[in-house]
Amino acid sequence: MLQLHSVTKRYGSLIALDGISLSVARGEFFGLLGPNGAGKSTTMSLIAGLNAPDAGTLTLDGEPLTAARSQARLALGLVPQHIALYPDLTAVENLRIFGELYGLRGADLRARIDEALAAVQLADRAREPVKRFSGGMQRRLNLVAALLHRPKLLLCDEPTVGIDPQSRNAIFEYLERRNREGLTIIYSTHYMEEATRLCSRIGIIDHGKLHALGTLDELLTRLPFDEEVRFPATPGTAAFAAQLDAHGELATAGGAHRFRPRPGFKLSAFYALAESHSLAPHLFTQQRPTLEAVFLHLTGRSLRDA
Repeated sequence: MLQLHSVTKRYGSLIALDGISLSVARGEFFGLLGPNGAGKSTTMSLIAGLNAPDAGTLTLDGEPLTAARSQARLALGLVPQHIALYPDLTAVENLRIFGELYGLRGADLRARIDEALAAVQLADRAREPVKRFSGGMQRRLNLVAALLHRPKLLLCDEPTVGIDPQSRNAIFEYLERRNREGLTIIYSTHYMEEATRLCSRIGIIDHGKLHALGTLDELLTRLPFDEEVRFPATPGTAAFAAQLDAHGELATAGGAHRFRPRPGFKLSAFYALAESHSLAPHLFTQQRPTLEAVFLHLTGRSLRDA
């Protein structure tokens, strides 16, 4: 549905995006995960047509996606990182403005506004000025404003920053429901738990480069296998343990083997070898790798204040 090919964006001497290529399938819930200043918002702004790339191409359903092609951009909805609402206007007035900008009028617009407010539990506050809303309420209103025209691709740029857990969960549930109904979503975040819960596929971006791309299970294979694994010392595991001796340090005590691999021996190879000996995965005790561990492995542990 969406394709970015060798996309580069510079701001003076800063390379915000450095030759990024990726594709998003129709109906996918795609996550763009990265630390502050990684290039997530720049990617979103280029897809939305708010900025133009210095090199590379973006296409939506095979058609060029540029700032000049306003008709193509009607297929997009954007939930920006910062609240984009008129604080002195009511929720209904805000939604009416956004709906009319997309050409909606009359009974159709009124019906969509009522549906949107009910969906995010704001119908009882519809006539109140937005400046009286909590941060979570404003975030929920900001979200449905981007969906009034029923786009086929929704861009969510860190849409839960600074809100309470209840509002965050309400946004998650709403987005999950819309995705099940067929809406394609690109979701940028630096929260591991958000990407883990929501996204069917994740791209990890840092310093303007895409460092990894895949499902959660595929990304977990990027971790180096350097943790100790324990399994029972029984006649059934003896042959397997003997083969492991060539791939790391094997110690036996208290009826259990403890194995720590040498650099280069992958976790996938360990379990493939176990499977060849018909050993079930539940025999092995190891701390399950996490998306956070992959993220820190690929992007480093230094603090990001930019």
